[in-house]
Amino acid sequence: MCSIVSWPTRTSRQEVVSVVICALNEAESIGQVLDSLPEDVDEVILVDGSSTDGTIEVALGHRPDIRVVCQKGVGKGAALTSGFAAASGDIIITMDGDGSADASEIPRFIETLRNGADLAKGSRFIEGGGSDDFTPVRRLGNRALCTATNLLYGTRYSDLCYGFNAIWSRSLGAVAIDCSGFEVETLMNIRAAKSGLKVVEVPSFELRRLGGKSKLSPVRDGWRILRVILAERVSRTNEVARTNGRALPR
Repeated sequence: MCSIVSWPTRTSRQEVVSVVICALNEAESIGQVLDSLPEDVDEVILVDGSSTDGTIEVALGHRPDIRVVCQKGVGKGAALTSGFAAASGDIIITMDGDGSADASEIPRFIETLRNGADLAKGSRFIEGGGSDDFTPVRRLGNRALCTATNLLYGTRYSDLCYGFNAIWSRSLGAVAIDCSGFEVETLMNIRAAKSGLKVVEVPSFELRRLGGKSKLSPVRDGWRILRVILAERVSRTNEVARTNGRALPR
């Protein structure tokens, strides 16, 4: 059963840091994920997508102060929407509950925001990044989608579909989520660029998931991501037309 367990306590640091972890049947991994979180984290929110394997019980056993939130809707986008609504931190870190994100990198993301970024975007394709879990199909798909996004929006992204990111809570309105699936990170990255947010890529190494099964379908979700890329371009074109041709900030 989902319930709110506790609220964060502000430390001597100026900002409260929230970590939003999305999970669906991740009992095999969630304990290790929670145990690996650094001291920089003040609030941990587990967004549960109706797990049936005891994910919530394991999470509470490892971190009694965790806040457990029932996901509204189905899919990764719906999970992040629920997590963002529940988070009370100034800085919000997003990561998956399967153990693929290296929690020791969290201070690197926080520091990037403190140094002026609005969105710190994890990348597996810049120096210092990498992956133990990328198939050739996923790698090729990410490259193609990145290229399309960079051409259409003038960005220089090296990674488009990675779920390990950090954002100031004050910037959430600029990347408002209105999608439900794995295309959510792409949507956020594009809307950050369209809104003129400062996006900085942070090198990140993706680990092999600790257990459970991946919910990603490369073909199905790849098409969903491509549709978002094209739909946001049409939306941008319409906005420019409504402003009589004045360029929108990037």
